[in-house]
Amino acid sequence: MKKVLIIDDEEKLRTLLSRIIGLEGFEVVQAQDCKTALKKLEQHDIDIALCDVKLPDGNGVELVATIKKKFPAVEVILLTAYGNIPDGVQAIKNGAFDYITKGDDNNRIIPLLNRALEKASLAKRVQQLEKQLIHKYSFNNIIGNSKQIKQAIELARKVAATDTTVLLTGETGTGKEVFAQAIHLESNRANNHFVAINCAAFSKDLLESELFGHKAGAFTSAVKDQKGLFEEANKGTLFLDEIGEMAPDLQTKLLRVLETGTFLQVGDTKPTKVDVRIIAATNRDLKQEIAAGHFREDLFYRISVFAIQLPALRERIVDIPLLVNYFVASYALKANKKIEIIEPTFIQLLQQHHWNGNIRELKNVIERSIILCNSNTLSVDLLPGEMQQYNLGETNNKQLSAFDLASAEKLHILKVLNHTRGNKTETAKLLNIALTTLYRKLEEYKIQ
Repeated sequence: MKKVLIIDDEEKLRTLLSRIIGLEGFEVVQAQDCKTALKKLEQHDIDIALCDVKLPDGNGVELVATIKKKFPAVEVILLTAYGNIPDGVQAIKNGAFDYITKGDDNNRIIPLLNRALEKASLAKRVQQLEKQLIHKYSFNNIIGNSKQIKQAIELARKVAATDTTVLLTGETGTGKEVFAQAIHLESNRANNHFVAINCAAFSKDLLESELFGHKAGAFTSAVKDQKGLFEEANKGTLFLDEIGEMAPDLQTKLLRVLETGTFLQVGDTKPTKVDVRIIAATNRDLKQEIAAGHFREDLFYRISVFAIQLPALRERIVDIPLLVNYFVASYALKANKKIEIIEPTFIQLLQQHHWNGNIRELKNVIERSIILCNSNTLSVDLLPGEMQQYNLGETNNKQLSAFDLASAEKLHILKVLNHTRGNKTETAKLLNIALTTLYRKLEEYKIQ
């Protein structure tokens, strides 16, 4: 219910206003001074405060600033017995919605309350969306219990509190942008913009304009000045995805920003200063790119101050059941379907798959399975054909074929490799086979 707080030391006026406002469907809370008003704001979900200027323990104009600082979504309308232009100007500067005179403006109160309510409701909606965004991209929402993902999260949490440049490496689909968002949201820049761009999605000239902006007339289609993403991200974070795809001359300009905090807009001669944290990501081996002459070595050392390698999905197959349950819940809700059972073999086959596309590929497989599902059960027949051929399902008391045994052996080797974090010597010991035998089986089963 829409709720109004009346702050006034005159009890009769509070009672009168409460009656008038209450008849319009508002719930009314009362306070006689600043101290009580702040307590009421903490205790109740107030939308609008009607506040007298002169209060026993303070000034309403100053109270506006305090309320807006502690409760930014609350709109404040000031009431005064005597119109005072300087007070009115200062009240608006402090964040008041409006400033009216008692008695003379009584007929304005209800329309004013309704307009203030619209603004307060919008502000609360924005707060809710921001909370949802924080939940969606927080470290707590990164799914996985494997040692590899926990180590990556621990490193990211440590660097988040700093302004250090971060380089996220890993295969396509491992969640680099999710990590970048989480780092931003746990940094001291969280209240400012997080701006992301995929460097592989633009031509060299267009990427330069996108990053640095341009002046009117800089090129044929530049009819007006345009801010770049560096300016949009000022005081915040700029995420440069696929930085390994950036052209060499643009790498030089990026290096300048990192070293001096300034850049030139396309067509401008005056430097623009910015305060931006850079988080970069790549699925390439940048040291190989340096050796091949495609990436600047000095830029590499600037962006890799703190590097975090994100594990491939096949390196943390123990996390697949958790990820499957999460994606099933999400896509089933969107498709308005009720999935109650996930067959064990369904999960087993997913754990055997190589996952070149990593988490992104897994999401697609789950979404496809949900679309095809006509019951409450996710079964093997809903998986893509290439996955179904590895079915380890029921044997109906028949002898296992060589193919089934090979599949079981491959799955077991993958699980042990995951346990040893890819250490082949340790894996061979645990499997009680010679190292040469392990390498032969890895080649036979095409396990990298």
